[in-house]
Amino acid sequence: MYKIRDEWGEFLVRLSRKAIEEYLKNRREIDPPKETPNELWEKMGVFVTLNRYNAPKQMALRGCIGFPMPTYPLVKATIKAAIYAAVDDPRFPPVREGELNNLVIEVSVLTPPEPIEGPPEERPKMIKVGRDGLIIEKGIYSGLLLPQVPIEWGWDEEEFLAQTCWKAGLPPDCWLEKSTKVYKFTAEIFEEEKPRGPVRRKPLV
Repeated sequence: MYKIRDEWGEFLVRLSRKAIEEYLKNRREIDPPKETPNELWEKMGVFVTLNRYNAPKQMALRGCIGFPMPTYPLVKATIKAAIYAAVDDPRFPPVREGELNNLVIEVSVLTPPEPIEGPPEERPKMIKVGRDGLIIEKGIYSGLLLPQVPIEWGWDEEEFLAQTCWKAGLPPDCWLEKSTKVYKFTAEIFEEEKPRGPVRRKPLV
């Protein structure tokens, strides 16, 4: 996996907005632009997050969907994730065209998830808030939280594990069970400073 250059991050954020705009207008998934950097054709995981601009933290999220595994070339995965975040997040009604001027777009490019091995009670020591994202799986249930989430909410490692269990629809202490699988990953994150505004690399700490 390449380190994502700032200009590539900006490219992906702009591409996400363009993909959403075209889909809302014409119900069409755009093709990757001809000027797509070669490196962005590598398969990588990615999430696209839509946030209401200047909204309180508890009310900011408007949609977030992505691909935790490197299933598609990054440029195609970003287009798909952007559209899904806008119209297919089951927590929210579909985004309307008129909302786009009040939404900021965030793109998180993920490293492949790595299993956390060892005794379950040691799991908090094996992750780091401000660096890692988490995936928890048990049976048919699974949940994912991006690395920026515990920073935004002020969680420590144990609370991060508990909240990821909750996201999966599981009891918050399920991370202490051997049958629960826990994975970690890192992400490079890029976001608009304001709707259609400058794009910056988002620091986690």
